[in-house]
Amino acid sequence: MHSVGHHNLPSYALLRSFECAARHESFTQAAEELHLTQSAVSRQVKELEDMMGATLFRRVGRRVALTEAGRRFAADLAIDLENLRQSVVRAIAVGEQISTLRIGILPTFASRWLIPRLATFLSDHPDIEIRLETRTLPFDITRERFDIAIHFGKADWPDARMTKLFDEEMLPVASPKFRDTHMATEPARLAKAPLLHLITRESAWIDWFAMNKISDRRLLTGRHFDQFSMIIAAASASLGAALLPKYLIETELDSGILVPLSDMPLKTHNSYFVVSAAGDVNPQVNAFTRWLMSAAKRANRT
Repeated sequence: MHSVGHHNLPSYALLRSFECAARHESFTQAAEELHLTQSAVSRQVKELEDMMGATLFRRVGRRVALTEAGRRFAADLAIDLENLRQSVVRAIAVGEQISTLRIGILPTFASRWLIPRLATFLSDHPDIEIRLETRTLPFDITRERFDIAIHFGKADWPDARMTKLFDEEMLPVASPKFRDTHMATEPARLAKAPLLHLITRESAWIDWFAMNKISDRRLLTGRHFDQFSMIIAAASASLGAALLPKYLIETELDSGILVPLSDMPLKTHNSYFVVSAAGDVNPQVNAFTRWLMSAAKRANRT
C-alpha cells in the first residue's frame, strides 16, 4: 500500500464517491444519488485505488463487490464522514451559542421512557439540542463521537463512565378482557393461559413461574415476537399474557389498557446505565446525566 501524507490525502469528492458506491455496492446507484455519471464515479474510485495502492472493488461483469480492504475502509470512512458532519454541526452550534448532545440510545427506551419525559429537560436547558440515534450494542463512544449512550446489561462498557439508572423488573400483565376470560389472577391459572414470549428472552416466563414454584415445559409454548413493541400490542389486543419491563408500559398501566396479574415482578440481573467517555467533563453531558438520574428516581417512586 502506498504511503499517504498530509499533502496528498484523497479529496472529499473521491471519498464521497467511494462511500456512496460502497454503501450501494453499485456505481450506477452511487451515480444516481450523487447526480454524476456512472463513468465519473468509476473514474473517481479508480483514482482513489491508485492513490491508496489498494483494490477496493472487484469487477464481476457489470457488477462490483467490495474487497476485504474495501469493506474495512468503507466501515472506517462512514464513521469518519459522520464525525466530520458532527464537527460542522458543533461548530455552527457554537456560533449560535447552542450545544448539541449526540446520544446513542436503545430504540424502545427512547420511545417509551425518554421521549415522553424529554420536554422537561429541553424546557430547563433551551441552549442544549438533543440528537438521538439508535444503537443496540456497545460501541466505541469516543471513536464514534457520541456524548452519551444508554446501555442495557452489565456495568461492563470498557473505557467509559457508567452510572446506573435503574434495575430491570418485569411484570406479568394482560388486558382486563384476557384476565377475566382466563381468570388469570393467580400463577397456577396463568400457567394454563396463552403466553406471549420475546424471542431473545425465551426463559423469562420460566424464571417468573419458578419464583412461584411452578415448572412445566408447556410454559415455553405460546406466541413469540422479536420486539417488545409487538408484545405490548399483542397483550393489549388480548392475544395473551405478557412479561414486560415496567418502564415500557407506564402508559398502558395508567390508562388501564393493561393490568398487572401479580404484584411479584421478575428482577433480572441486568440494569440500564447512562454512559459517557471516561474523564469527560462536558457540562452539558453532566447536566443531562443528572437530569436522567433524577427522572429515574422519580419513576422508581411511582
